[in-house]
Amino acid sequence: MDQSKEKFAQLQELIDSHRNQPGALMPVLQGAQGIFGCVSEDVQKFIAEGLGVTLSEVYGVATFYAQFSLHPKGKYLISVCLGTACYVKGSQSVLDKLSEVLEIPVGGTTPDGKFTLEATRCLGACGLAPVMMINGEVYGRLTPDAVPAIIEKYKAKD
Repeated sequence: MDQSKEKFAQLQELIDSHRNQPGALMPVLQGAQGIFGCVSEDVQKFIAEGLGVTLSEVYGVATFYAQFSLHPKGKYLISVCLGTACYVKGSQSVLDKLSEVLEIPVGGTTPDGKFTLEATRCLGACGLAPVMMINGEVYGRLTPDAVPAIIEKYKAKD
């Protein structure tokens, strides 16, 4: 609980530093995302009260921009490209295999908080299609058969 109080104290400082500035909501949400790892409902309420805006305004901005997450993400963020080049070369099968191996849906996080699985539109590595990225590390020319070994590598890290 002390850690939570500490985080909310940090958020309060951030709100205080941006209060009465035009467009304060965006930098406060970005800061909150950095502090908490997401902008959950309690964080949104705190921001709304602190900035004197409605909760619906905070929620609207938080859900409009893809950079914000309403739920905590896993330690390892797995992004699978579903852009045209990757999709044509089989990225949907890779994504399906990841979902099966991790036992979570796309957009979900494993119960242990270790992995979050996301589908993205383009990772900018079309020549390596199909591609996925795990915390910035790119894996290209993937097949569904390669997925279990890659996941095991990350499970073994902890």
